[in-house]
Amino acid sequence: MGSDYADAMIDRLTGRLESIEGAEVVVVPDGSALAYSVLVPVYLAERLEGSVGQELVLHTHLILESQNQGATFTPRLLGFGSATERGFFSLFTTVKGIGSRKALRAMAAEPAEIARAIASGDTKWLVKLPEIGKRMAETVVAELSGKVEKFLSTDELDAALAAAGSRAMGGKLEPEAQKAQAALMALGESASDAEQMVRRALAMEPKPTTSDELIKAAYQAGLL
Repeated sequence: MGSDYADAMIDRLTGRLESIEGAEVVVVPDGSALAYSVLVPVYLAERLEGSVGQELVLHTHLILESQNQGATFTPRLLGFGSATERGFFSLFTTVKGIGSRKALRAMAAEPAEIARAIASGDTKWLVKLPEIGKRMAETVVAELSGKVEKFLSTDELDAALAAAGSRAMGGKLEPEAQKAQAALMALGESASDAEQMVRRALAMEPKPTTSDELIKAAYQAGLL
């Protein structure tokens, strides 16, 4: 409750970037005698390199870090490049075992890239991130699959779902999926579009298995 109240107080910070040291930036609002120390994820620290002295806007999130086994709490201000990026961070930290500090270190890639890997079930890509081992990557995919689509563009989502379908089917469409693709082509879809529609259907849960189920699911996926 305390963190939610704090977030309502500081939603956005605008000012001059005074310094960057690791994942910590210092921002000075115009005309203010105050300087704010803000922790940012790795991807944003890298994005801000070379921007010292320039104006910037950070979308903020205030957390309370426990000290002395929870006896005291220290407020820490976190910053993100947009409200959407902040939203991804909030979702990412719902995964069991990923706290705020760990999430900041793990987010060494842009949120959209991480979301795309999660949507496609690409655990091999996820383990390249700091703090994310094989088991954690599997947990992230299991807990966030179906929740990250809003962080992707339509094209990115299509590519991620197609990759998920390809991964699930070992790369080559099985006979029932091939039948579904042929039926979609007979209905006027191009070969590539029909394959993509089938692969999107294969990424759905529960996974359709017969050609008729795949055709129905393919069109339903196109309406989502």
